[in-house]
Order: sequence, then structure tokens, then C-alpha cells
Amino acid sequence: MSDLGKRAIKAGWRWMDGARAVVPKNLPMAWGRTRACRVPHTIHPTMVPDLSDPATKGCLLVLVREALQCPWLSVVGSAEDGWRIDAEGSDADVSDLHSFGSEAEALVTALEAAG
Repeated sequence: MSDLGKRAIKAGWRWMDGARAVVPKNLPMAWGRTRACRVPHTIHPTMVPDLSDPATKGCLLVLVREALQCPWLSVVGSAEDGWRIDAEGSDADVSDLHSFGSEAEALVTALEAAG
């Protein structure tokens, strides 16, 4: 998930209340006692969003909706086809955003495509 978090940052991720950060092990204890924590007051440049966390994925969904200007955009999953972005009824072109292995991967790819 760390690589996916780095991709999210490059694509336009911004930190929001409720998001969870992955804290590198080599940071001093002042940055947190665990490898993941809710967003601290100061974000260290080596922190990435924890995209295994449901609240953080929700923040990512909001960013994708904003970037694609589609407030009803959703992520749909199926056992046969994997995860895809659905923006039916909007002008957002999401035709290439399908068959992803995880919900987070679908959202990060959508944020990249919106950029």
C-alpha cells in the first residue's frame, strides 16, 4: 500500500481530518509510536496515506469526486471483474477505469487520470 500511497500523493492527495498516515519506522518517536496514526498536526514528507484504512479511502473518494466533478461517483466491485469506477450519468470519462485488484487502486488510478 505504501507505493499506492506515494502514487496518490503525486496525483493530488491532500491530507484531511480522519485520514490515517503510514509513519516510517525511522522517524523519531515524536511522530508517533506506531507505524500508522491519524493525521498528526505536522505531516512529515515521508508519510503516505494508509489506503488500507476505510476512513482514508473515504477521503480519497472525496478527492476523486472533486477532481472528476462528479459528486455521485462510486467504486463498484465484483468477483468476476474486480473494482471499477462508476460515474454513470455524468460527463466524466471513466471508461478506462475498470478491472483493478483493489478499491484503493481504482481510486488512485482515477485521481491520476483526473490530473
